[in-house]
Amino acid sequence: MEAKELSLRTEYTELQTKLQDPSIYSDPSYPKLAKRQAYLESVVKLFDEKHRLADQIMQSKELMSEGGDLGELAAMELEELETQLLSNQQALELALTPKDPNDEKDVIVEIRAGAGGDEASLFAAELYRMYIRWGEIHGYKTELVSESPSEVGGFKEIIFMVRGNDLYKQLKFEAGVHRVQRVPATESQGRIHTSTVTVAVLPEAEETDIEIKPNDLRIDVYRSGGHGGQSVNTTDSAVRITHLPTGLVVIQQDEKSQIKNKAKALGVLRSRLLQIKIDEETKQLSDARKKLIGSGDRSEKIRTYNFPQDRITDHRIGYSRSNIPGAMSGDIDDIVEKLAEYERSLINDGQ
Repeated sequence: MEAKELSLRTEYTELQTKLQDPSIYSDPSYPKLAKRQAYLESVVKLFDEKHRLADQIMQSKELMSEGGDLGELAAMELEELETQLLSNQQALELALTPKDPNDEKDVIVEIRAGAGGDEASLFAAELYRMYIRWGEIHGYKTELVSESPSEVGGFKEIIFMVRGNDLYKQLKFEAGVHRVQRVPATESQGRIHTSTVTVAVLPEAEETDIEIKPNDLRIDVYRSGGHGGQSVNTTDSAVRITHLPTGLVVIQQDEKSQIKNKAKALGVLRSRLLQIKIDEETKQLSDARKKLIGSGDRSEKIRTYNFPQDRITDHRIGYSRSNIPGAMSGDIDDIVEKLAEYERSLINDGQ
């Protein structure tokens, strides 16, 4: 820990000196350097607090050994100081845990109905509202990218973006197959049906993250179909982009402008390509972390929502809770945090 502290303090001092140069503000790397400086400053303050508390604990122990009234006061103070030191150590451990380089990115969430027909599409709509309400609770911004409604009021597919702090860090473990068990409203015999919905969580990729060569793209434009207003349906504004090396296809038609549809489609494509890169890197991780993060095909059933028993179970960490209505209203912080805690434990154990 001492070597780590010295290394971080040295980096912090060097970075402070570098950021004092006025020319750095025009450097493209400035935002990242400033963010790194803020992080290092917070860690250095934690180390300073650790040393201060350690000194005070030593002084309190010396006073205790002298006995008398001062010794009694020192004993009372020692208990509080040791509690503060434990909290400091936990904060340091969290701050020093290696981070996923994509954790700070905004995300694109893709929800698709799987097995179960109409019931799956209805649950896809419920999961969409769950994430939207969760975002509203935390003050995050959401933006609809594209949607494909079903005839019963659900979604065959819906894609949206969430913007805020550390969103990929918080939502990346939502990727996978979500299974719902309940009695559909159309079920006259009262039988429980099982349906599935697939969720993909993609870190929003910047142009510097993934290079897309123009020659690798086939771009087709055509007239939009479905709802969206007269101007959407009567102009060639819809865009279909095919990435030839991978065969990935992105269709965007929700905007009236062909330019906007193309920009959105390229954004989704870039993020899907970044996710492929992440999936390749995941193969190098331990089996425990692979299970948590999932595989590229997102085929694992990661969570079950059992409505008759009012129970949500995340199968990767064996965590269960009740209050499905609360979860559907965006109350999923406990699940998000439990998954994050499990990831931190795996990293700290070297898995």
